[in-house]
Amino acid sequence: MAEAQGGSTDSEEARQVRAFWQRLGVPGLVDVHTHFMPERVLRKVWDYFAANGPLVGGLEWPITYRREEAERTALLREFGVRAFTAMLYPHKPGMARWLNGWAADFARRTPDCLHTATLYPDPDVEAYVGEAVAAGARVFKAHVQVGAYDPADERLQRAWGLLAEARIPVVMHCGSGPAPGKHTGPEPVARVLARHPRLRLIVAHMGTPEYEDFLDLAERHDEVRLDTTMSFTDFTERLAPFPRRALPRLAALGDRILLGSDFPNIPYPYLHQLHALERLGLGTPWLRAVCHDNAARLFGPAGGRTGA
Repeated sequence: MAEAQGGSTDSEEARQVRAFWQRLGVPGLVDVHTHFMPERVLRKVWDYFAANGPLVGGLEWPITYRREEAERTALLREFGVRAFTAMLYPHKPGMARWLNGWAADFARRTPDCLHTATLYPDPDVEAYVGEAVAAGARVFKAHVQVGAYDPADERLQRAWGLLAEARIPVVMHCGSGPAPGKHTGPEPVARVLARHPRLRLIVAHMGTPEYEDFLDLAERHDEVRLDTTMSFTDFTERLAPFPRRALPRLAALGDRILLGSDFPNIPYPYLHQLHALERLGLGTPWLRAVCHDNAARLFGPAGGRTGA
């Protein structure tokens, strides 16, 4: 199957993306890892990628979909993405509450976006997490690498407990790719889960590069899931290949693997993530679950347009 190339038109890539999920027999895609942020924040993120900042691991990382917000949401819809997220995150104290206010407004004007919120070990973290939950947040983003905080920080414990009680999933970038942070890796996450075993944790990027360690956590904790963001793609396989010996474990956890893409911040076409999943050879039922059914079950019909 031919990959969409950089010179392909959006409409041609969209046609191929729609053909992919139509072959699976699902009503569209649910992507749990897409980035929408205040424009000035997102542009700073893009500039950081362009400058090959240390957190990018010195990699050349062109942004394929560097466009205005309205164009990006329209393209996801053209792809047939029925529900997506606004993964946003603070890199310093005092930023999360403001980001959550923006995200709540974005969710109100973007009905197919799952209302996303974030957190940081601020003194008032429990208060603003509670406010976000009361405002209808459906998913949280935690970025341990960029935020450079320990997810098991005592200041976060009541917030994790609140989210566990509310059964709101948390997408956490906690693996050590593309560059390790002071608190990345499975050990800090294991400490969080020891105190909050009911926390609905979604490990971003399959935990790259500590894939098997995070599969261990998922096998031990029924509420741990993993998203596919950038995993199995040519870009990531060159840097941190997924161990083929772990494919049977990936297949066995097929009801807890969720499609994620990192759109728009990806150095290749969106279609390539889908083809990367397909070439794992785990079968149509596995792909159907990963690309739609698992997230539709987790977030329910109230999550964007995930209902049939």
